[in-house]
Amino acid sequence: MIFPFSLKAELSLNDPAPNFELFDQNGNKHKLTDYNGEWLVLYFYPKDDTPGCTTEACSFRDDIYKIRELKTNIVGISTDDKESHEKFSKKYSLPFDLLSDKDAVVAKSYGSAFKIGPFTMAKRHTFIISPEGKIAMIYRKVNPSTHSNEVIGKLKILTLSN
Repeated sequence: MIFPFSLKAELSLNDPAPNFELFDQNGNKHKLTDYNGEWLVLYFYPKDDTPGCTTEACSFRDDIYKIRELKTNIVGISTDDKESHEKFSKKYSLPFDLLSDKDAVVAKSYGSAFKIGPFTMAKRHTFIISPEGKIAMIYRKVNPSTHSNEVIGKLKILTLSN
């Protein structure tokens, strides 16, 4: 029997968000510093085009206007490659970028990676990052069906108090 286990210590609220530099489904480079001065929802998910991941992505898609009304950006990160992200994004008309963390370096830096046998994947975690680059909220137990509403509720509190 193979048991998944976590890699790297977990982040806490108010910790500086670990920097990243990853490419999206269109080959564009994204860095955490690109989002300085803006709220960012950074959501990690295990695998493109699987039931839970599709539900979560489509919920964020359906709520994108609410998220943008709160002056917030959103990006998804998994260990899938650019081509997989491109297909997934097109298939479901996702209006946000999906970043490829093929070696799970960024997932590990956020404490959001796990191994199953020889494979390292991203856990289903979400981080809300403040305009100052600090961790403002962490979700480690995510229900893909209700998570978008949960994130929007927290963003309303965070963005109005800032």
